[in-house]
Amino acid sequence: MPECMIETSVGRLEVRIDGDEPGRATAVLWHSLFVDERSWDRVVPDLQQDRRLVLITGPGHGASGDPGRRYTNQECAAAATTVLEAIGVTDPVDWVGNAWGGHVGLVLAARRPGLIRTLITAGTPLDPWARAVRLQTQLLLLPLYRLLGPVGFISDAVVEGNLSKATRDRDPAATGLVRDAFARADRARMANAIISIGLQRKDLAPLLGSVQAPTLILTGSDHPGWTPEQAESAAARMPHGSSGVVADAAYLLPLEAPSAFSDWVRRFWAQSTTL
Repeated sequence: MPECMIETSVGRLEVRIDGDEPGRATAVLWHSLFVDERSWDRVVPDLQQDRRLVLITGPGHGASGDPGRRYTNQECAAAATTVLEAIGVTDPVDWVGNAWGGHVGLVLAARRPGLIRTLITAGTPLDPWARAVRLQTQLLLLPLYRLLGPVGFISDAVVEGNLSKATRDRDPAATGLVRDAFARADRARMANAIISIGLQRKDLAPLLGSVQAPTLILTGSDHPGWTPEQAESAAARMPHGSSGVVADAAYLLPLEAPSAFSDWVRRFWAQSTTL
């Protein structure tokens, strides 16, 4: 399981490669805000049957650094390009992004169409954070996190905001991973990530019509901010868009419903190769 650190415009990023056999098509996996590359572990065995997997840990998460300043999803997309160049990927890739990772993939697919063969976004709302969420985060949770770190009630808010009630009730390992990833992150870098790609996120819906790659927009049935109807509407605005729903999940589909998520991804990959 090769791992390396690659210098990019948004800091040194941790990169993990699974299934590195010569000649295999490459899929890039970028995780959600608050968690790290381990949120993909439950789906890696299934997905690596079809692809070489490149797992990028975003700035401010896991062992990755950050640029020491605010940054954007556009810069994250450029950093992903740097990673692919550094590891010698020259062919178009299949991008699979969870929430934040979907934002990065959407930007990359719109601005570098030759780089993305297919795009899957999972639990990825396109609009900015709701005003109430921004205010609560900016005025209460973020200052307390900077002062106290990932203490109980702050960690509880992250868990409740990302996992469905079904997952929280039945899957202590998933809950534990979210808590652990949040607790392990460098406090200053995580705060910077929350501001840079959370509070300051722009509306990405205008990019939909520019994405030429076959795209699958997945959401969880219990996602509070990205309903099945919203996902379907977004897919309809894309030249080659489709949508799907994963039951009993919210934001973190590959962690909450790994079997269903893997089935969606592998079917989509198989269908896309025949287009």
